[in-house]
Amino acid sequence: MLKKLLNNIKKKSLRERFLLVLGIFFFLLYFVLGLFIIFMKNFPLEMGQVYRVVFGIILILYASFRFFRIINDNYY
Repeated sequence: MLKKLLNNIKKKSLRERFLLVLGIFFFLLYFVLGLFIIFMKNFPLEMGQVYRVVFGIILILYASFRFFRIINDNYY
């Protein structure tokens, strides 16, 4: 499976590889931002702890959604 994924990436054009790297970057950005919002003690916005956790979980779920889209787009 991993070998097939790597072969598909090698076959992509420069533009497609750039978009893949950009997609991975934004996946990581959303994931880290979600963790940051959940675990930061001195959050600069006035939000209750429950709202911060919910917002962070939503960002992490969106990041996982983007990750599965990246995998599906590059596997087939």
